[in-house]
Amino acid sequence: MAAVRVQLLLSGRPESVSFAWSVCGLLGAGPGLGTWPIHCSLKRGRLVLSSRPFPGASARLPLQRPPFCPFAALEERPRVPGAELPTDRGVDLGVAVILQSSDKSVLLTRRARTLSVSPNLWVPPGGHVELEEELLDGGLRELWEESGLHLPQGQFSWVPLGLWESAYPPRLGWGLPKYHHIVLYLLVISQESQQQLQARIQPNPSEVSALPWLTPDVAAAVAATEDGTETPGLLPQDLPPSVLAVELEEDGRAPLVLHVSTLLRMIPTMAEDKERVSTGTKFALKLWLQHLGRTPPPCKSAAYLNPGPAKEEWNMDPLPPNQGSGK
Repeated sequence: MAAVRVQLLLSGRPESVSFAWSVCGLLGAGPGLGTWPIHCSLKRGRLVLSSRPFPGASARLPLQRPPFCPFAALEERPRVPGAELPTDRGVDLGVAVILQSSDKSVLLTRRARTLSVSPNLWVPPGGHVELEEELLDGGLRELWEESGLHLPQGQFSWVPLGLWESAYPPRLGWGLPKYHHIVLYLLVISQESQQQLQARIQPNPSEVSALPWLTPDVAAAVAATEDGTETPGLLPQDLPPSVLAVELEEDGRAPLVLHVSTLLRMIPTMAEDKERVSTGTKFALKLWLQHLGRTPPPCKSAAYLNPGPAKEEWNMDPLPPNQGSGK
């Protein structure tokens, strides 16, 4: 099925966004890092965004882009002959699920090294939303396709966390962008513990190669490593050196001792496939920590750490269990 496109309410009616333009920029984002509050209509088959309230808006969410966003950079540079971006494409909508267990851990996956886009990247389960698909259903479908987890109806609640403007390649130094998405991060809170969920996981080896669960302390350390800065964040001294993960091998699954230093890597200047947590995932982990009433540890480079407004300023009240289809 075709992918859902993102639309903006700029002149009184929803309009599709050109692939080549930064969504954050069109919505009035300044030169800084953000975060910007955006009004959203989260309806079946489409996402409409506006910097102002509008009839049908169902949420007010934080929107952010990385400081090295290639679309923002291209808007500030003279056009180079032969380097034009597509004019007949729009901006696609993606959805990613921050799955929280009842004992407050969240699931990440390492994308398979054979994937052509973002191999070896640590991200939550997620992917494209299909036409006529509810956004939650799209997230739960991606969760099931990647991890094998089916969440029974009535045994979870959920809340939209925020929006991230994503490009691939993520930096101009890696080449002109070929993909442009707005990623909607959904927090899905299961009534099952990490151990119960882990026992039911059946990973798809064509999609993922490893799965760890992160505690709030480790997630806070990961979220504090600001991509696009030259200095890492100040990390707590009692941070564990590793976390236990499950790695997929040709003959099955095996325990993986995942060094936390791997999760703390920042995005390199030039393209490479080293394992790291995606910049958008770090943004989502910050929002999750705010939902828990926590914030990441302070960074040495304070100019790049903007935890954003308190939780109550966003539309982040969890929806009751019966709001999830569980499909």
